[in-house]
Amino acid sequence: MKEDDRQREAREALERVARESETIGSSSMARTGRRVSDHFLGKDAEGAGEHGATDPAELWGRRIGRALSAIGVVVLTYWLGQTLRWW
Repeated sequence: MKEDDRQREAREALERVARESETIGSSSMARTGRRVSDHFLGKDAEGAGEHGATDPAELWGRRIGRALSAIGVVVLTYWLGQTLRWW
């Protein structure tokens, strides 16, 4: 048990350092863009099922839902701008 705990703690520490450190040639804007891309591609659904399986319906459901929400934000922003006569 102690060996498993040590390995888990070491893995978490390495992941935390990788997240928090700046790598050469990678700006915070690039990392943010990658995170946004991963979010809209549903990368968080990959391997989330039983035994690390990926459910295709859940993956595509997340992708479609997130795309529709982005479209909704754009449409509502345009509507608000028209209503308040910003443009």
